[in-house]
Amino acid sequence: MIRCCITDGGAEAIAASLLAGGADWVQIREKELAARELMLLVRRVMALPNPHSVKVLVNTRVDVAIAAGAGGVHLPAGSIAPCEWRGITPSGFLIGVSCHSMEEVLRAEAEGADYVFFGPVFAPISKTSDLAPRGLEELRRVSRGVRIPVLALGGITWENARACVEAGAAGVVGISLFKNVADAAT
Repeated sequence: MIRCCITDGGAEAIAASLLAGGADWVQIREKELAARELMLLVRRVMALPNPHSVKVLVNTRVDVAIAAGAGGVHLPAGSIAPCEWRGITPSGFLIGVSCHSMEEVLRAEAEGADYVFFGPVFAPISKTSDLAPRGLEELRRVSRGVRIPVLALGGITWENARACVEAGAAGVVGISLFKNVADAAT
């Protein structure tokens, strides 16, 4: 199971804890930072000890991810297609896409995404959403409908993470899920 933490403030401290154990991927999502500050933050995170080879992803900013040496980027639905970025990204660079429907997941796969975040599976914990929860059955349908990994997002807790994986998700994604890093490490 892939465990992915999305930062939403305090990225450096959260990443330092999670690089030591507790996550497989850390997505740096600090929307309030200008490009230069974000790049410097990601470089500081990339310089931290990373004994478990946690993959560091950058939210939305392909340029920042490449400049800082991150392992990938996560794009919102409706972004430039992942295949359009492949010519400038290094080998092994992950490109993922947020998706909210089967159509979006199929499009992301066809356009060369390495993985998708699908949701919200449940009602989000860390923010309000205009989107209705998609539920475990839709997660199951989407996960079975593509070859790329589908990670469950939205309202994920350690209590319902297993149900998401049993429904076919390759892993889980969250902000609140990792608020208590000690819980994440267990």
